[in-house]
Amino acid sequence: MSLQAYQKATLRSEDPRQTEYRLFGQVTRALMEADRLDKSEIAKRMDALDWNRRLWSVLGSDCALAGNGLPEGLRAQIISLSIWVNRHTSMVMRSQEDIQPLIEVNRLIMQGLVPRDASASPAQDAAFAGTVRGTLG
Repeated sequence: MSLQAYQKATLRSEDPRQTEYRLFGQVTRALMEADRLDKSEIAKRMDALDWNRRLWSVLGSDCALAGNGLPEGLRAQIISLSIWVNRHTSMVMRSQEDIQPLIEVNRLIMQGLVPRDASASPAQDAAFAGTVRGTLG
């Protein structure tokens, strides 16, 4: 089996949560690598920051659609995070803020995307949402 056939089969077998987790992992890894780069490597840092901003922009736009199936409160939180990511990214690009909060938010989202067993309670989901809000200050 070729690599491309394997990748297509993997994508078809993933549920949306797994796909989102994988994408967040790739983007977050790019941000972490950008954070370790010398400040003079502007193009590579900007590429990672832009990729993260585009991911969050798509999520925010999707949550703004009337046909989105997520609960209204969660949609509003994602839209708020999208706006925050956009603003914070601009400040990072201007060297006015640190990249670490972007990485931390992505990690928290990834924790929320990890498959949980059926015993996970709504209170656990609410606690996770509170953790994300607390991280943003």
